[in-house]
Amino acid sequence: MGFTMRTARLSLPLLAVTLLCACSNGQGGVDNTGTGLVLGSIAGGVLGNSIGKGEGGKVAATIGGAVIGGIVGSQIGKSLDERDRRLAQEAEYDALERGQSGNPRQWRDPDTGHYGEIVPSKPYKRGVADCRDYTHTVYIDGRPQKMHGTACRSSDGSWQNVG
Repeated sequence: MGFTMRTARLSLPLLAVTLLCACSNGQGGVDNTGTGLVLGSIAGGVLGNSIGKGEGGKVAATIGGAVIGGIVGSQIGKSLDERDRRLAQEAEYDALERGQSGNPRQWRDPDTGHYGEIVPSKPYKRGVADCRDYTHTVYIDGRPQKMHGTACRSSDGSWQNVG
């Protein structure tokens, strides 16, 4: 059974409801980490869909974008707003996809003053997958918050966090 755009259209609303329910903190409030995960995943999916080619490529890129977006959202969701997360996620994707090893890919939100940079390492092979380690530093009120990650390109061309 193949994964088609029709399947994606039918599955995405269910996924969205499931993810939104995960944002509750169990006390009648909302957990920003969970919200960051959801919004990062959605932003990543939208970005991935916009760059995918053809029906299959759009599905793969949407899923891959959601994976990378979820990584950024879950790690820094407590301190960043929606636009911060979107800018950070787009920069992270760009750094993994096109970034030169050791050269930072920067982002900045002029409204909040938050900014950051992603520094990808040299691509390497893990089995048959192309992988990259990276450091994502986010500055909030001038204080750095560092995240280290590893992402590998899956067989469908999307980036997936592996550590």
